[in-house]
Amino acid sequence: MAFFSVVIPLYNKENFIAKTLKSVLAQTFSDFEVVIVNDVSTDSSLSIAQNFVDSRIKIISHPKNKGLSASRNTGIKNASADYVAFLDADDLWKPEFLKTIHILISKYPEAGSFATKYEEVYPENTIIPSFDLQLEKNMGIIEFYRSNLNQSIYYPSCLCVRKEVFKKAGYYNEMITFGEDIDLNIRLYQHFKLAYCDKPLVSYTMDSQNQITRSGITNKILTDFDKYESIAKNRLDIKRYLDFNRYFIAKLYRMEGNMAGYKKMIKGIDMKNLNYKQRILLILPGFLLKLVSKVKMRLLKRGIVVNSYD
Repeated sequence: MAFFSVVIPLYNKENFIAKTLKSVLAQTFSDFEVVIVNDVSTDSSLSIAQNFVDSRIKIISHPKNKGLSASRNTGIKNASADYVAFLDADDLWKPEFLKTIHILISKYPEAGSFATKYEEVYPENTIIPSFDLQLEKNMGIIEFYRSNLNQSIYYPSCLCVRKEVFKKAGYYNEMITFGEDIDLNIRLYQHFKLAYCDKPLVSYTMDSQNQITRSGITNKILTDFDKYESIAKNRLDIKRYLDFNRYFIAKLYRMEGNMAGYKKMIKGIDMKNLNYKQRILLILPGFLLKLVSKVKMRLLKRGIVVNSYD
């Protein structure tokens, strides 16, 4: 049995999947299997994946399109290893990613999940590293909720989870069509610790061929933050995490002109959990938020990071 099962959901990523698979096969830690879950791709993604000849690769195809959450769940349930590492089909791992996760597992056996820092890759190969947590020797157990009140410390492609953890935390919610990882995180870190490496070992693609944010979120199904309020009553760290994500979603709704969605999100926010920049941004009209977003993106492409988190 392999040490890791690498789960790759695949849907219409013909321009990326070859490089993604090559990054897995180039890992310095080679005791793994690859579980590709084809979610009824309509382009050449599946045929490209099938061209890779390696006994560690197996491909599972859904009979109908089920979405990203269902694809990850299919991968988890068909994983033979005790540790499940996730990789989206348009992201890349550095060669030492799995080796580093293996070190985290060895050093922090009390943790239920393991992750590394990442770098954001924009068009024209502009690369922006995520922020530095300043961990001693670049590794340690961290408080997930407190560390995620700003830029995400990891994306799904950075994450490895002990398979048995899903029995208690639950699987991905297959009803959610935007931000499904947020919902899982809320449940995951109520019970389990996160071991983290503060080195950027994942290249996260910020401009893919089917990024969900391009089509907006008004018709998407999101995390029901309200159902977690009962848990957050005695957990200020969870409450702040809920409110930060409400803030993020509220801005997207405002930019789309969805005032009903915007009002619903801000209704649940305790404004004490936001800084003054965030409170100001929440009351800006949608056209100004769009302008701020465009300016921020232009600066990012020049390597300049501006945000409302400090």
